Amino acid sequence: MNNNHAELCASPRWAAHLQEDVLPHAVARAELGTELLEVGPGPGAATEWLRTRVDRLVAVEVEAEAAARLAERFAGTNVEVHQGNGTALQFADDSFDSAASFTMLHHVPTTALQNRLLAEMLRVLRPGGILVGSDSLPSHSLHEFHEGDTYNPVEPAAFLVRLQTLGYVDITIRVWDRLTFSAHKPATSSTGA
Repeated sequence: MNNNHAELCASPRWAAHLQEDVLPHAVARAELGTELLEVGPGPGAATEWLRTRVDRLVAVEVEAEAAARLAERFAGTNVEVHQGNGTALQFADDSFDSAASFTMLHHVPTTALQNRLLAEMLRVLRPGGILVGSDSLPSHSLHEFHEGDTYNPVEPAAFLVRLQTLGYVDITIRVWDRLTFSAHKPATSSTGA
């Protein structure tokens, strides 16, 4: 993560933006259930907001130092922090009612790895569970902001097909000044079991 991100993502201004402008829109119609998985929480601005809406929140952060800070910050709460990679989640199938990813997909270096991460989130969702998230839209200014950092923005026009191909259903994608999305794991298998 470059210095731009380190400063912005840990700022009260960024937390307020996520909690007031992004999360309410992304989660507005979602039934999160009691157990939520958040992948890529960074400094935990979304985590702070999400944890008040579920009984248990499991946060998976790839960067060891960030995971340690999160674990310390949320010690004694309903948040459980794991250091790990979202493309290889260490949870059993059907473990969570909901999964979330906010403003982090563009930090995953390739579309194939983004798809693997989304597939892993689908795997650990319970039948009927929901994925909610958001990401930045591609722009020249964001490209410059990410100089020296991974920047692989999601192409909104292709995202629906990507989610369908992975097996998600009941997908909603909203494109405005950002991309927000929700998608469900099928309530039953394709064989009707």
